[in-house]
Amino acid sequence: MMRIGFLTSGGDCQGLNAALRAVVKALRVHYGDDASLVGFVDGYRGLINGEYRRMTYEDFSGILTRGGTILGTSRQPFKLMRVEDETGSDKVAAMKRTYAQVKLDCLVILGGNGTHKTANLLRQEGLNVVTLPKTIDNDIYGTDMTFGFQSAVDIATDVIDRIHSTATSHGRVFIVEIMGNKVGWMTLYAGIGGGADVILLPEIPYDLDSVARALKKRADQGRNFSVIAAAEGILSKEEAAMPKKQLKAIREARKYPVSYSLAEALSGKTGQEIRVTVPGHFQRGGAPSPADKVLCTRLGAFAGSMIITGQFGCMAALRGDKIVAVPLAEVAGVSKPVPPDCDMIKEARSIGVSFGDEN
Repeated sequence: MMRIGFLTSGGDCQGLNAALRAVVKALRVHYGDDASLVGFVDGYRGLINGEYRRMTYEDFSGILTRGGTILGTSRQPFKLMRVEDETGSDKVAAMKRTYAQVKLDCLVILGGNGTHKTANLLRQEGLNVVTLPKTIDNDIYGTDMTFGFQSAVDIATDVIDRIHSTATSHGRVFIVEIMGNKVGWMTLYAGIGGGADVILLPEIPYDLDSVARALKKRADQGRNFSVIAAAEGILSKEEAAMPKKQLKAIREARKYPVSYSLAEALSGKTGQEIRVTVPGHFQRGGAPSPADKVLCTRLGAFAGSMIITGQFGCMAALRGDKIVAVPLAEVAGVSKPVPPDCDMIKEARSIGVSFGDEN
């Protein structure tokens, strides 16, 4: 009897259930009744505390289009995994203990960067793990695309599309703040897809005067409206030059999303009326897009084959048009930021999009 555990960790996003479904369907085809399924409640927390439930194949049926995660999720910071609790036990020891008590043969983990660092730690401790890359940020190293990303981009793009009509009608400047604290893939894709005039990314510190000039140039050409797509983690050139501690203090002191202070500063420089829209968690909620359902199914099916063949310690990843196994040792702790000189940015610049760093 093959005994397989499942957990979803970190922030929720579209496609978690679709990916779980695909893994289980692949296992059912191969093992039939010779597989036992265990779902851990609320991610690593369930593995740490021994909170789980026995599951059947039917529990994973009919969830292809369901948002969220049927297992629940939580954030368990990697830096605290080795911190001992009041009993003198660290979280890694607790997870290993639960793994042994449940008599697992493999643990399937769905998550983002922090999740993969912990998964790699468990691999180093001798546990059989297989992972799938989920995050709306698309910032996991080793895979061309994470699931959840395209669904979130579709929502963010739709917001920008709809903002265009009211911006045009009222002759206003709108800032649409897109999720992405450290990387700007979502903002880049949604900004281009939604026809934003200015795209601001964490990877490209902006100059306020440069953004103001881009808005003024449009106004001088008779286009009295503009749309700015701004990632939530954008930095001005002045902020980018600050020591990390000083910058952290500034960010923690903010009471409102960064776009509001940007709007106030730009309004003072341009005299234009500027409004802010923050779609927030809308971007990672609801059913997955068709593209994500396809990606989740492919990744999940491949993860199932990894379990069947005993290819543990790897992440199922998209490379080109193929799904491949990438060792967790190569993935853990490595991010995938937007290269400031990538082709997408060059192409966007060529059609007049400003990234706030032009002279």
